[in-house]
Amino acid sequence: MVSAGDLRAAAEALKPQLVAWRRRLHQYPELSFEERETSALVAGVLRELGLQVRSGIGGTGVVGVLAGAGEGPGVALRADMDALPLQEDTGEEFASRYPGRMHGCGHDAHMTVVLGAAALLAERRQELPGPVVFIFQPGEELPPGGASRMLAAGVLDDPPVKAAFGLHVTAYLPVGTVGVRSGAIMASADNFTIKIKGRTSHGASPHLGADAIVAAAQAVLALQTIISRHLDPVQPAVLTVGTIKGGEKENIVAGEVTLTGTTRALNNVMRQQLEKDMRQVLAGVAAASGTEIDLDYLWGYPPLVNNAGLTELFRRVAGEILGPDKVLELANPSMGAEDFARYAEKVPAVYFNLGAAIPGAEPHPWHHPRFNINEDCLPIGAGLLAALAVRTLEDF
Repeated sequence: MVSAGDLRAAAEALKPQLVAWRRRLHQYPELSFEERETSALVAGVLRELGLQVRSGIGGTGVVGVLAGAGEGPGVALRADMDALPLQEDTGEEFASRYPGRMHGCGHDAHMTVVLGAAALLAERRQELPGPVVFIFQPGEELPPGGASRMLAAGVLDDPPVKAAFGLHVTAYLPVGTVGVRSGAIMASADNFTIKIKGRTSHGASPHLGADAIVAAAQAVLALQTIISRHLDPVQPAVLTVGTIKGGEKENIVAGEVTLTGTTRALNNVMRQQLEKDMRQVLAGVAAASGTEIDLDYLWGYPPLVNNAGLTELFRRVAGEILGPDKVLELANPSMGAEDFARYAEKVPAVYFNLGAAIPGAEPHPWHHPRFNINEDCLPIGAGLLAALAVRTLEDF
């Protein structure tokens, strides 16, 4: 039987290789659905480990299958591969060599710990009661995301998968800790575009036109009442108008204005209510302002919900690896979003945060030019994922 302690020790011994993988991936970041060099590196490592490898899934995705001794359903470990259009400002020797591109969200670390788990389990394949599927997914940062492409290609079907795990490194938890919660852990993320068509006139004769800018101002304010007055106040939701563009000249009543923004919710009922209420509010603004208003509402990522039973198994295994006091309960879900949610819609899944704070350094959030991690988290993540795969195959 594969023990959690053995996996943790073996992962620590693997640390030099993990650091080398992470730094190589970090130096050559690639944007969403352009991860060709990245996927080639990942596929090469998986093949060297003796896994069955499929490349080009969903464009640039990679799947490695490690067959165990048993023939039951498997467990999936997922990593995202894409970087951000961001200029790095960490000052590291291994900083991005591509101007305007950076692994500023930790996907280089995610790939590394999943590769590490593959290396650990490949040495113990005869002791595995079932297969482990390693999913390296493109395009997490670009809605509607790469997860849907991977699922359409059957990554959970051949071999069949009964559970899935994903993770995110965070500079706000110390190394040696993890954060998790049962139920909703991240929100849905939907985007919208609002086009307001009025009628131009001279700025000195506004009564002869239909002012799209005034209608836009009314729309922005009215949309905020959805959160404050339409929705249940104990159900978190977000509606943000992020851009407003319109007008031609200071003395011309604007004929067209375009607004864009995002909505967030923790369940699909609230998610549907947001779109319904937006359409109702905008219809009222159009009628009051004499304009035409069109709402294009793009459903993006669904809420990410951790399975209760699998979360309890996660807590037990993480407690064995790290100590029970290092398994932290996240008090609140994040209103950020993650397309790992699509896997969680298909099979029981757990998504967790892996502590990666650098002692004495100012922590930076994801998508920041100075985002960085403590590489001591890499063997911890690899060992934990490997142990989770084994225990899930045995007990879930």
